[in-house]
Amino acid sequence: MGSKILALTGKGGVGKTSLSAIIVKILSENFKDKKILAIDADPAIGLATALGVDVKLTLDDIRTEIINTVEGGDTKTALELVGESRYKIAEAIVEKDNFAFLAIGRPETKGCYCRINSYLKSVIETLSDQFDYIVIDCEAGIEQVNRRVIEEVTHLLLVSDASRKGIEVIKSISKVAGEAVKYDKMACIFNRIDDPSLIEHADLGDLECIGVVNSNKEIAQFDAVAKDFMLMDDSNECVVETTKALKNFGIM
Repeated sequence: MGSKILALTGKGGVGKTSLSAIIVKILSENFKDKKILAIDADPAIGLATALGVDVKLTLDDIRTEIINTVEGGDTKTALELVGESRYKIAEAIVEKDNFAFLAIGRPETKGCYCRINSYLKSVIETLSDQFDYIVIDCEAGIEQVNRRVIEEVTHLLLVSDASRKGIEVIKSISKVAGEAVKYDKMACIFNRIDDPSLIEHADLGDLECIGVVNSNKEIAQFDAVAKDFMLMDDSNECVVETTKALKNFGIM
């Protein structure tokens, strides 16, 4: 089996990060013999907090160092840094008991550094081949689908709440993804739902819905005090419903 790469995206405030953390928890506990990588593609690095990870170095830190060296005119040193980037990325990976973590960091700065970015992308692709499951918590909105980190995934999961805005955003993302992202499967999941009747007649177009996760006080409490989601009880309704959704999506 090749790597299963699951990217979560959608409107801001729909709970992508919490859902990503729960998915990492589910996969790490159900596939103890598999290698799992959590990638935080949001500049705020919220997934790190949700998973109890202390980030010291991000992918963008590495990229920025190379770019600054190029701009400073030290081409030789820049090429050496590019050659060493594979090792630096290994340093940026935080190893936990049952998963690994990598933060992408800040959005890319202005300017064209195509060769450097292309190389770094190839390093990430090589790194990804070393893991069985990769969960990517994407930045909110449509723009994220155009960034190199999710150019090719196996599963694209669009997250929405019950709001019309949330639903319109995932429908827009699905259209853009058709041209910007290579994926095997794409579906949506409703999250933070207070009243299931609000989504019964939601116009999703051709989008398949793989699950509904209701609002949950325990999730809110974990968010409020920055508690590690890995400590959440397996009987939590959100964990149970997310597990069902992953099975519907062919992740489990």
